[in-house]
Amino acid sequence: MNKKIFVIFTDLDGTLLDHETYSYEGASKVLQIIEKESIPLVLSSSKTRFEIEKIREKLGLNTPFISENGAAVFFPKEMASFLPSEALEEEKYCVVKMGVDYEYICEFEKEIKREVNIRGFCEMDIEEIARLTGLEYEDAKLAKKREFTEPFLIEKEEDLLFLKKEAAKRGLKITKGGRFYHLVGAGQDKGKALLVTKKVYEKIFHSKVTSICAGDSENDYEMLKVCDKAVLIPKPDGRYSDISLPGLIYARKPGSRGWGETIGEILETAN
Repeated sequence: MNKKIFVIFTDLDGTLLDHETYSYEGASKVLQIIEKESIPLVLSSSKTRFEIEKIREKLGLNTPFISENGAAVFFPKEMASFLPSEALEEEKYCVVKMGVDYEYICEFEKEIKREVNIRGFCEMDIEEIARLTGLEYEDAKLAKKREFTEPFLIEKEEDLLFLKKEAAKRGLKITKGGRFYHLVGAGQDKGKALLVTKKVYEKIFHSKVTSICAGDSENDYEMLKVCDKAVLIPKPDGRYSDISLPGLIYARKPGSRGWGETIGEILETAN
């Protein structure tokens, strides 16, 4: 029997990275196995490309990555010949974009604030973003450099329904992450970005690949829904996001420890 070919897709905050410290220490042993076995690890996050680049560098990755909740997939240029026709060549990457421009979202936010009290990154300074996220100042600067989506806080949860309806009229939708709600393009999600990336890897490997995904929040739902082996990481208090899918694997520990333990078990028993 042929050995399975895996591609791992993972959320970052609260999943591969611990919620409070942003450490991946609990997953370090499994990350070493992944590197040794040359299993592609694709970071898929609400973070900006600039934040993800910094994490990729720490992890020593040269794989594609998915930014801002599926708004874009950034592929290394050496993968160009395997990419779909809509991929755009930039200075450092070839990019498949599925999100809308950030300026468009900020304009909507400014208009809707007359009716709903929300506060997003586009009106926050770096100090406020650092305080709300727990990020260091330099990392908060990278979080503010957005291209496609807007994290925001809302004063009254009961205003969400109205906000969702108004966003839909503008081709936008709202997702929920670990710390913030996010205004994003209606045509994007992490699941679509995963399928684009998986198809590229199947061309590269000339074979079907098995996707393993890990996430902890509602904005990971679409990714978990379309992957072959889906892992839900609990919150730091042990609760799970309200996600129910056939075959969903529930990690027993939060953050990087749960990630490392569960992904390790999947790889160990797979073949």
